Amino acid sequence: MKGTQTSTGNTGAVEEQADGFTDEERDAIKERAKELRAAGRRGSRAAKPDPETEVLAKIAEMEDADRVLAARLHAIIRAAAPDLSPKLWYGMPAYAKAGKVLCFFQSAQKFKSRYATLGFSDPANLDEGTMWPTSYALTKLTPADETLIAALIERAAG
Repeated sequence: MKGTQTSTGNTGAVEEQADGFTDEERDAIKERAKELRAAGRRGSRAAKPDPETEVLAKIAEMEDADRVLAARLHAIIRAAAPDLSPKLWYGMPAYAKAGKVLCFFQSAQKFKSRYATLGFSDPANLDEGTMWPTSYALTKLTPADETLIAALIERAAG
């Protein structure tokens, strides 16, 4: 079968197109392009939508398990680092400092994954030795998890 490959994993079949992107990845790229176009259209006189409202609306669209995790993460991040700016990034809730994304939430539903992910980008100050985690799998949040996440966010924003 030329042009399309099918790979099977724990989550079932995922169609990979000839360009190497899955349909879910292609959708995320399209969402990012839409975000960039919208940002480019916003002139100084145009009413700018509130980025936090956009993030909360995206969270509200998620399926139950992802929505619960994303809403709780949003609250933890806003409390731990109120200076971070919520924004959409590839259609995912993200939090930026000086315009650069520090962390983001990737729902399990978005890429048909077994778990959601809290990810950190290069600008996050999480460096520890020669190796450190840049993403964490999430299935639920315990009080201990919430404390760890708050500490990571504070460190990343520091």
